[in-house]
Amino acid sequence: MNLKQTRVLLSNDDGISAPGLKVLERAIKPLVKEVWVVAPETEQSATSHSLTLRQPLRIRKISKRRFAVDGTPTDSVLLGLSEVMKNCRPDLVLSGINKGGNLGEDVTYSGTVAAAMEGALLGVRSVALSQVYSDTRTVHWATAEQWLPQVLKQLVKTEWPTSILMNVNFPPVNANAVSGIESVRQGRRKIGGDLTPGTDPRGQRYYWIGPQREEDRAAKGTDLEAVTRGAIAITPLSLDLTHNPTLKTLKAAFK
Repeated sequence: MNLKQTRVLLSNDDGISAPGLKVLERAIKPLVKEVWVVAPETEQSATSHSLTLRQPLRIRKISKRRFAVDGTPTDSVLLGLSEVMKNCRPDLVLSGINKGGNLGEDVTYSGTVAAAMEGALLGVRSVALSQVYSDTRTVHWATAEQWLPQVLKQLVKTEWPTSILMNVNFPPVNANAVSGIESVRQGRRKIGGDLTPGTDPRGQRYYWIGPQREEDRAAKGTDLEAVTRGAIAITPLSLDLTHNPTLKTLKAAFK
């Protein structure tokens, strides 16, 4: 793929006005032929790969090649490819740049990853992009912006099937402190262990899921370990969730 001749569709899960999307637009425009944006109207974090089936969706044109959809990240990419860009199909789908990492099991909840997943399902090479942070008051957007061109230039030189999407996480360090770009596997990081109970004004019990995660940052060769060391982590994710060794065992058991 020649980036200079590439038509790119951008989306995200943080919404059409998100700072990460602005960073992505700014970073990608000098590299490619054409940039289109189709993103959710509002934040859709942790919506995973959900489609809106029980109500109609609307597309709002903001400016030339820039549109907002009143739905999920998956809705946005689906409408982007099937309607907005139906006569000028993109060569690449980029989702992000997410405010916060999508590491370990985050990928199963992430709307950012889901947008890239939808692009891959529709036959377009797709990449999810996230900027990890350790403090919400200090998000190193400049790190993602500075390193994105190098990451993309290297990625597009690599052939990968459209049934695979690339998940890229930029570390929470200054751009000049990045230790390199590493290809790693998905680590272990489960959200949901931190529940805060309470009672609403009507006396009804509620539970608020906190941001804390149970995670293993020491497992070598994983996305978590790489970003902890200050490296950019690239993980290929498969749309086929079949575990082939267990499938082989089952086939033998049910002969």
